[in-house]
Amino acid sequence: MSMLEVKGIKKTFDGKTQVLNGIDVSVNKGEVIAILGPSGGGKTTLLRCMNFLERADSGSLTFDGKTYDLSRITKKEIAEIRCKTAFVFQNYNLFLNKTALQNVTEGLIVARKMEKNKAEEIGRAALQKVGMLERVDFYPNQLSGGQQQRVAIARALATDPEIIYFDEPTSALDPELTGEVLGVMRKLAEEGMTMLVVTHELGFARNISTRTMFIEGGVVVEEGPSREFFANPEQERTKAFLRAISSKED
Repeated sequence: MSMLEVKGIKKTFDGKTQVLNGIDVSVNKGEVIAILGPSGGGKTTLLRCMNFLERADSGSLTFDGKTYDLSRITKKEIAEIRCKTAFVFQNYNLFLNKTALQNVTEGLIVARKMEKNKAEEIGRAALQKVGMLERVDFYPNQLSGGQQQRVAIARALATDPEIIYFDEPTSALDPELTGEVLGVMRKLAEEGMTMLVVTHELGFARNISTRTMFIEGGVVVEEGPSREFFANPEQERTKAFLRAISSKED
């Protein structure tokens, strides 16, 4: 049985621009799903609707065996789901006036009412996991983009989520900094963390993710086990997209 499943998810902006047109996604525990597609195809909106940063117009979400109607889900139900999920943003979304450790512990202390000592213990362990323990007292402006994104991943890990959503976690980074973030994500994948990753990194999708989806025009054009997806894409549109993005990487 899937740990997380969304069915028929639709989202329109301004009442006329249909960004998601009935997408289905199912995620098994321990899976890493890479979501590829052109800009404006609906990838980020899908992730944001799944974590309620945007409200879907319709569709259902089943999580841990409980099904919710996305058009009428309550704030209380959203809070319940969010307690078990985490989101890593493209642009880190760190508090600039807080240290790395404070960024990681803020949610634990404020939202989860955890004692400061306990939160800091968890925060240090999370920062150690992403290789940032020596920089616990550094502020974001003292860190590189790659280091800031690793702090953001530590913040996600600190909440002990069942699934982490990553929205293009390396797209704001220079190529040499991309590797350090992907290295952390590879380690999490090896440890069995369930992840849904919107990315342009074909190497990550091919070598680390278990399944790859190609989304365009608000629909899933093609999906399959990552090795098969890259070795033998079936749809002409998928083939054209992979050719175009591969030539950019060369």
